Amino acid sequence: MEGNMKLAVVEDAVEYHLFLIPDNARDTEEYREILQKYIERIMTQFAPILVPYIWQNQPFNLKYKPAKGGVPAHIYGMTKFGDNIEDEWFIVYVIKQITKAFPELVARIEDNDGEFLLIEAADFLPKWLDPDNSANRVFFHHGELCIIPVPRKSERISWLPMTSPTIQQALSIISAHPDVVLASESIQAAVDRRIRGYPDKVEASRHRAHCFLPAGIVAVLKQRPRLVSAAVQAFYLRDPIDLRACRIFKTFLPETRIMASVTFTKCLYAQLVQQKFVPDRRSGYSLPPPSHPQFRAYELGMKLAHGFEILCSKCSPHFSDSKKSVDTASPLWASFLESLKRNDYFKGLMEGSTQYQERLEMAKNYFQLSIHRPESSLAMSPGEEILTMLQTLPFDVEELKKESTDLPPEDDDQWLDLSSDQLDQLLQDVAGRKDSQPRPQQEEEQSYDVGQVSDSVKAFISKVSTYKGAELPRDPSEAPITFDADSFLNYFDKILGTKPQESDSDDEDEDDFECLDSDDNLGFEAQETDSLEGALGSLKSYMAQMDQELAHTSMGRSFNTREQANKEPPSQTENNNSDEEDSGAGDRVVEAVDVDLNLVSNILESYSSQAGLAGPASNLLHSMGVQVPGNADHSPHVNQ
Repeated sequence: MEGNMKLAVVEDAVEYHLFLIPDNARDTEEYREILQKYIERIMTQFAPILVPYIWQNQPFNLKYKPAKGGVPAHIYGMTKFGDNIEDEWFIVYVIKQITKAFPELVARIEDNDGEFLLIEAADFLPKWLDPDNSANRVFFHHGELCIIPVPRKSERISWLPMTSPTIQQALSIISAHPDVVLASESIQAAVDRRIRGYPDKVEASRHRAHCFLPAGIVAVLKQRPRLVSAAVQAFYLRDPIDLRACRIFKTFLPETRIMASVTFTKCLYAQLVQQKFVPDRRSGYSLPPPSHPQFRAYELGMKLAHGFEILCSKCSPHFSDSKKSVDTASPLWASFLESLKRNDYFKGLMEGSTQYQERLEMAKNYFQLSIHRPESSLAMSPGEEILTMLQTLPFDVEELKKESTDLPPEDDDQWLDLSSDQLDQLLQDVAGRKDSQPRPQQEEEQSYDVGQVSDSVKAFISKVSTYKGAELPRDPSEAPITFDADSFLNYFDKILGTKPQESDSDDEDEDDFECLDSDDNLGFEAQETDSLEGALGSLKSYMAQMDQELAHTSMGRSFNTREQANKEPPSQTENNNSDEEDSGAGDRVVEAVDVDLNLVSNILESYSSQAGLAGPASNLLHSMGVQVPGNADHSPHVNQ
């Protein structure tokens, strides 16, 4: 049923701030010009990796931000990355490289989750660092991650505030003590692992596919490859109102379709492929049978054409583009173009060639949006940009048809169908696990020890927990856990009051106990000890009676017990008559429950019932570093 309300989509965004040190910021026109020069230098120097990048929602951008609320005037940017988390980490790489290229700049970066760099390195953070005191402590400087420490209670350092520092204080500390604030190597490595491979990794994140598209879309994408993201998002987030514009196509007629090669990011390609969609019969877009060798190209082209049509349908028919042309005669454009040539942006292409012109158009568009960008109120929407190009960009349909006969091969999309082993390997790589090499299933089953499950759970119980959560033992082999059963029972007895509390040697109340006269209190202590021992004996007797009553009920039989060597096998009569078992429960020996066996049995039964999907058992075991092999016989039992 068609509705009139569009589903609100909350988009993830990353914000980045660049501050100039030493901190002499003044919110003046002169200082604004200084920062504006930095913006132009940064965007020009990093243009070779930013121009060809296909962003999910918004590109990397920088602008001047005036002082406000104690935060000095600085360079600011914000990018909505939506479903493609790689956009966020690519920006982290860019920011890191900016602070390396411009040592006088200090940068901080955060997203919807706050200090996500600390989240990435959570396993290596010092104990004192938590979300309550992490504000204004994490920065990039000289290409290195910096964390401003908190002074200990026993020490007083004049240049370290006891509370969270202000931005002004943080900049002063980083400027005066750059070596002291460097993050540890493990924290640096955790962040570097996430951005490892950039900028070459950008190419690996792309996917080229053949699409059967209207000639107008092919011409637009040749000049503006980045517009593919806007079209995919328009189709992916379509609503019934959007689809009304696609009942009869007015801009991209289906009879003009030709085959073309389109470059997506893997995220965009997956979004387009995974959508199940049947076009309106009135649209003129029809698909061949699924067995057709080019069915995927027809389907992708149909979906992409719907996205472009939706974008154009949102535009006013009388929009103005008088202020949206690039002034190629300005000195700023000339210096920008010269910088691109110095940084080998054109890859040795002959000036005037088709490929050279395509890259030049991309550079002009980047210059328009990122450096010489008009105010947001005058910014061109994707639909307006598409219609403007169709009106001003001449293209020859016959020439495009000739090019379609010699297309580059498509990329293999088997990465969409990851096996469970490949998915586990991918998750381990992302998590930075040491043992990330896949092992054969037979070898994995042979080396697997169910006792590890019990040991890991015991280690988990012995870890410190607070209202903020519990510490999980990531790898039991790295830090052996010792469990002192006598100490545990002693503390338990103290809590229940079943034993007189013994003071530790460093207890603050030790002096009080030493002040008591032992002769005067000897009789009292003896009486108190007898009373407590009697109470403890009564409690144990009571618990034993409860065990006797429960041992032969359905709950008692649900636990696995340790077999006793001198125990006679139960008779057939006892096995068939539960009433007689219950009535004779008091005369029988209660078997000790095998805690480890019951623990492992219950966890593996829960794991098996997940049927390979995510669930509490697999999540708990994975967080403890326990890898459980697949259930070959699909029966949730443990061999005893």
